[in-house]
Amino acid sequence: MLEILKRRGEATADDLADDLEISPSAVRQHLAALRSADLVATRPLRGQTGRPADIYRCTALTEPLFADERGLAVEILDDIHDEDPGLVERIFDRRRQRMVDATREGLAGKPTGERVAALADHFDAQGYVADFDETSGGAFRIQLHNCPIWDVADRYQHACTAELGFIEDSLPDAQVTRIERKSDRCSTCTYQIAPIAEPSPSRG
Repeated sequence: MLEILKRRGEATADDLADDLEISPSAVRQHLAALRSADLVATRPLRGQTGRPADIYRCTALTEPLFADERGLAVEILDDIHDEDPGLVERIFDRRRQRMVDATREGLAGKPTGERVAALADHFDAQGYVADFDETSGGAFRIQLHNCPIWDVADRYQHACTAELGFIEDSLPDAQVTRIERKSDRCSTCTYQIAPIAEPSPSRG
């Protein structure tokens, strides 16, 4: 339906019904969902007798749905690498630091478990389909079931290193170990987080 709207520019529900060979009422149900998601917008169709009709068009939010932006990102990184391999590493270092800066305030002063939960929420909001659980001995595990930057991460391990560094920087009082990585053909990226025990006071 979105592709038809893209090609037409604008269309009524009846136009879309004719193109899709389904009923106008079914089209309107789909359009209502797309409108709720801000993927389509409407304006009244003027100069027409009978029941007022709306005419639909795609919004700017649909632009990324028809583009392979990840392929473009890899192409640009390849060009950067050809010019200056060290610059690629610095770019991912900056990405790690942006992630740390974006979450630092929300993590401050919280116990380890709450910080782990906040990190999992951050990853989940970025499209990683993340969850976490508490394991034995007060340790935790974060699992990332999806990789929204897979094309980049599969080619440049700097991306995985940046994610590990982000978790380490956010949990300086814990030992963070990556035990699975999707780029190693595992089903998830999994991080084990073990709080570092404070040394016992010496007896004098």
